[in-house]
Amino acid sequence: MSGKITLCKPFSKLVCLVLLPGLLFVASPLLASSKPPVCSHALSLHGEAKYPANFAHLDYVNPQAPKGGSLRQAAQGTFDSFNPFIVQGTAAVGLGNIYDSLTYHTADEPFTEYGLLASCMQLDPAGHWIEFELRPEARFHDGKPVTTEDVAFTFKLLREEGQPFYRAYYADITEIKVLNPQRIRFELASHQNRELPLIIGQIPILPKHYWQDRDFKQPSLDKPLGSGPYKIADVDSGRRIVYQKVADYWGENLPINLGRNNIENMIYDYYRDATVALEAFKAGRLDFRLENIARNWATGYNSPALNSGDLVLESIPHKNSAGMQGFFFNTRREVFKDPKVRLALTQMFDFEWSNQQLFHGAYTRTQSYFSNSELASSGLPQGKELALLKPFAKQLPEEVFATEYSLPVTDGSGNIRNQTRKALGLLREAGWKIDGRRLVNAEGEQLRFEILLHDSSFERVVLPWRQNLERIGIRMDVRVVDVTQYLNRLRSFDYDMVVSSIGQSLSPGNEQREFFHSEFAHSPDGRNISGVKDSVVDALIEQLINAKDRDSLVTATRALDRVLLWGHYVIPHFHLSEYRVARHKHIKIPEVRPDYGLPIDTWWVE
Repeated sequence: MSGKITLCKPFSKLVCLVLLPGLLFVASPLLASSKPPVCSHALSLHGEAKYPANFAHLDYVNPQAPKGGSLRQAAQGTFDSFNPFIVQGTAAVGLGNIYDSLTYHTADEPFTEYGLLASCMQLDPAGHWIEFELRPEARFHDGKPVTTEDVAFTFKLLREEGQPFYRAYYADITEIKVLNPQRIRFELASHQNRELPLIIGQIPILPKHYWQDRDFKQPSLDKPLGSGPYKIADVDSGRRIVYQKVADYWGENLPINLGRNNIENMIYDYYRDATVALEAFKAGRLDFRLENIARNWATGYNSPALNSGDLVLESIPHKNSAGMQGFFFNTRREVFKDPKVRLALTQMFDFEWSNQQLFHGAYTRTQSYFSNSELASSGLPQGKELALLKPFAKQLPEEVFATEYSLPVTDGSGNIRNQTRKALGLLREAGWKIDGRRLVNAEGEQLRFEILLHDSSFERVVLPWRQNLERIGIRMDVRVVDVTQYLNRLRSFDYDMVVSSIGQSLSPGNEQREFFHSEFAHSPDGRNISGVKDSVVDALIEQLINAKDRDSLVTATRALDRVLLWGHYVIPHFHLSEYRVARHKHIKIPEVRPDYGLPIDTWWVE
């Protein structure tokens, strides 16, 4: 998606499915049962796990893939920290390569976790606790074993000193019990939080002996210690980072890892400008790009290398939820407190013109926070969704029940007379009026705001919208800053409006608290970008998290989606249901393409 910056926290289901809840064991349902719980190799949120306990390898890998070589990618901006778990600093990309987690999330199932550091998982049939059994052979890079003390230490450290995300995501863990060096139990506040047992397994495990005497809250360029397949081999501070395959990686021969982590060196070169990075790719200084600008995909790769076959362009379909990219209002600011003002500005964004003139008709308009999935609301609320929303009728706009949510549609000619008329009507209702060439309030102050960007390529989307706003007397200032400044201002809510995105998985759950819950409306470095503070939204999030089965989850998610849309917290943009992959021909991809991710760790160099 053009101009997108991913806000998914590292090492979660949203990375990035990003990035990404009826919980079942592989063979036994999560319901009260007289049978004792089984220590299973996998847990699946919907139905049974695809792969049996004795599986040889994942279907979407090449188990005979050669090892070695390098994969050079571009990163934008700079970095000053190797600690991605805290608020301070700008973390280097690729740090997930260093760490292993208790489980691994497969890319060909909507939400299934297989043991990685953990050999198996044992879930209480009533859902009150889960236990993990660690593999005795699991080792950190210094040779010391990974123990349950490290697991308990990690959760305590991240929930107390890490980003607010961890506190929200794992809020329903009430107690952690180290039963022995290989076995650990997590006591759960609610047996209805059905995704929690799975997302516990996703957290990267940090070595207690490395971190216990260090200041975790301070950014640092000390090379961290992990247990994953890669370690930091070389650094040019702020410009380049090289991860090298660990020669004696403890998990090399696990079935879950066979055919993965094939490349010897993962290299990230930093560029200030995306245009320069594209030229570097075409010149052969980079091996791979995930393209998010339609203009580049249509014409930007034209070169002798493309004509000769040295460059390969491929669109890979996926079935992930598109999430929400858009112009996010900061409703903490006075200018955007009135939803009528927010809706009026929405009327003035001409998507159809932009799609034709700027994007070669490549995009679909986003109409939901969960587009491209069954979770998206549509039409009017009916059945179970209506029953769920009715108790909140007095707190919600009448339109939630009486009007189908839709975005303005134009003919693409640039003439938005009807939309302008609607916008001016809404603004008059909100207390604004035309005074000469300015739109002013009762005090004579012009309606004015600033949009904050980190990528200059998005100016071409913003500027036509600004022209439409100028016609009705609204002043919009455009400010482009570097990535570090952008993130710092985002963390402190120092913006009127930003272009951003919220990634959504096919099994939304605990992360919705930090996206939209009132508790995180003013939490530093939180992901409640628009400052949503609504008791109905809070209640629906809890309904979603505690959904007893898939049907209940879909119902609660659609209801939440509908209420958020009618809150007008964002002007939705557009999305694709495919990855646009550009690579040099020596970078090879397995023939089987999974539905729910782009697993670069299965690629190899020929």
